[in-house]
Amino acid sequence: MTNLYDTITAISTPLGTGGVGIIRLSGSDCTRIIGEIFSKNPKEKTPITLHPMRVHHGWIVEAGHPVDEVIVLYFKSPNSYTGEDIAEIHCHGGLNVVRKILNLTIAKGARLAERGEFTKRAFLNQKLDLSQAEAVLDLIHSKTDIFSGLSANNLSGRLSQYIAEIKQETFDLLSKITAAIDFPEDVTEPPYEFIETELEKIIAKLNRAIATFSNSNMMRQGIKVTIAGKPNAGKSSLFNSLLDINRAIVTNIAGTTRDAIEETIDIAGVPTTLIDTAGIRELDNISNETYVESIGIDISKKYIEDSDIIIFVYDLTQGMKDDDKKIYQDIKTKTHIIAASKSDLTNKKPELENTVIFSSITKQGIDELKKKIEEKILNKNDSDNCDFSINIRQYECLKSAKNSLEIALEATKKEELQDLISIDIKSALLALDEITGEVITDEILNNIFDNFCIGK
Repeated sequence: MTNLYDTITAISTPLGTGGVGIIRLSGSDCTRIIGEIFSKNPKEKTPITLHPMRVHHGWIVEAGHPVDEVIVLYFKSPNSYTGEDIAEIHCHGGLNVVRKILNLTIAKGARLAERGEFTKRAFLNQKLDLSQAEAVLDLIHSKTDIFSGLSANNLSGRLSQYIAEIKQETFDLLSKITAAIDFPEDVTEPPYEFIETELEKIIAKLNRAIATFSNSNMMRQGIKVTIAGKPNAGKSSLFNSLLDINRAIVTNIAGTTRDAIEETIDIAGVPTTLIDTAGIRELDNISNETYVESIGIDISKKYIEDSDIIIFVYDLTQGMKDDDKKIYQDIKTKTHIIAASKSDLTNKKPELENTVIFSSITKQGIDELKKKIEEKILNKNDSDNCDFSINIRQYECLKSAKNSLEIALEATKKEELQDLISIDIKSALLALDEITGEVITDEILNNIFDNFCIGK
C-alpha cells in the first residue's frame, strides 16, 4: 500500500529537450533534501535557507561538482498545492540533466511519485474536492478553449457549488421528514404535497446537470467527421481545404488515397477529427493490382460506421453515378452532409436537396461546409449551456441520485410512510457525496488518479 506520508518526487514537465524542466517534491523531508543538493556556490556546498513563496537562485551540486544552475521555489505547508511542504527545482530542460536531478532527490530519500499522487494528496488533505481534482486532469487534456474554460470553472469549484446546492435542498427536505419521524409529538409530518414539490425541484436541477454530459463528453472525447465518396470525387482536396493545409496527396489518378488520413481541428469548441478516406467502389475481383485498394475500401467503410458525421462527396461534373448512389444509400440514415465538388468546372445543379457545391480551387462553398459541420455538431449538443462539465463517473452518480429521488417521488404520490420515503432520499445524498468525494472507495479513488501523469 502506498505511503501517503513520505516525501515524493517526480518530473513535472514533459521529457525531452526544452527551455525549462521542473522536478517537484512534496512531503515533510523536501526542505532537507533540497538543502543537501542545493548551493549558492557551484563548486562546493554552501547552505541556502529556503523562504516560502520566494525564488532562490543557485546550483544543484553533487559531490562538489556542479550539475546545473537552477532556481528553487518553496511552498510551506499548508499553503501549497498538496497541503504539504512543496519544493520545485526549475532547471534547464535537457533530458539528462532533469533525470540526474530527479535521481539525486531519490538518492537523498525521496520516493518516486505514483501517477496523480500530488493531486491525490491535495484531495486527501482537503485542498481540493474530488470533482476539482478531476478538473485538473480535464484541464491538462483539454483541446479547445471552450472545454478549457469549463474545466477551469470546475477547478474553481463551480460544479462543487452546484452539487452543494442540490445536497443542501435535499438535506433540508430530509431533515423535515426525519424530525417528524423522530419527534412525532413535537413535529408534524410535512404535507405530501410539499414533499412532492420539493422533490420535483431537486430532480429538475439534477436533470439540468445530467443534460450537460452529452456536451461534456463530446468536448472531452471529440467528434469524428469522415469524408466519403468514390475514387477521384474530390475528397482529399476537400480535406486539405477544410484544414487549410496540403495534408493529403491530391492527383487526377483515381485511388491515390489508399489509407485513412486524420487531422484534428477545433470546430464550435469541439475537437473535431477530420478523416480523409480511400475512395469506395465495387471491385469485380481482388487481384494483385487491387488488393491494397480493397483493404483501403474496407478501412473506409469502418470509418464511416464509426463516425459521428459523414460528408458525402460526389463529382458535380459527372453527376450522381451508380457508385455514388450506392454510397449515399449506405450513409443517408446517418448524420451527414452532401457535398458536390468541382463547381468551378461546371454549371450543373446538384441532384439532391441541401447539397453544398464547392470548389477546392476557388474555395467556393468551403465556408458553407464548415458552417454545416458546426450546425451538425451543435445539434448533437442537447445541453442548456451550463458553465460546468461532468464526466462519466459524475454522470452515473447524478443518475443514481435522480433514480433514488424518483422512487421517493413515486412513493410520495402514493402517500406511503414517510420513513420509507426518507430511505431513498438518503440514498440520493450518498450518490451526490460520491461526486465531491465525501463518500468514495479506495478502488474508485485509485482508478481516478491512475489516469494522471506521474508529475501531477
